[in-house]
Amino acid sequence: MISKIWNGLNKKVAIFLGVAGTSLLMVLPVVAGVNTPPQNGAPSDEANTESMTETPASTTEMSQQTIAEIAAGNESFTTLTSALEAAGLTETLSGEGPFTVFAPTDEAFAALPEGTLEQLLQPENRDILVQVLTYHVVEGSVMSGDLSTTEVPSVEGRSINVTVAEDGVMVNSANVVKADIEASNGVIHVIDQVILPPQM
Repeated sequence: MISKIWNGLNKKVAIFLGVAGTSLLMVLPVVAGVNTPPQNGAPSDEANTESMTETPASTTEMSQQTIAEIAAGNESFTTLTSALEAAGLTETLSGEGPFTVFAPTDEAFAALPEGTLEQLLQPENRDILVQVLTYHVVEGSVMSGDLSTTEVPSVEGRSINVTVAEDGVMVNSANVVKADIEASNGVIHVIDQVILPPQM
């Protein structure tokens, strides 16, 4: 049953997202070494961090919050927060970590084909939702300056394609629009699309 639902969701969303990747069985460290340039004269990552983080007043205060707490306190991540709760992953992202999370905004979830998010949030599709969400998570705390063009194994098990270019960073077909939101247990990079693991 899960396989049928997954296939249906994957066919409907894969065309929209243009997801590609290969299957990996182990979570490995990110290959680092290429600094991430600013996007077309955009403000620094520190400025972006402050604009995305509404509750903490300073970097020090922000770093005392977990990834789950930062997401829950930010109006841009209401859908992500609900999805984490539905998948039973809030406690995980409140744990020691460290984790790097490529976090889709509410707008990114809203851009999914009609009905996709509603299907993912159904209790019977929890296993699929877990796969989708953990595909956005990488072990370790990886700042934007440590990213390089490479394939990065996700916690879900399959790889994310990271592309570092002069005009910014992409993960699969999603753009990193805000980088380096530091948490006590890792870091959040905000992306403008939901990414899906390749079809099983």
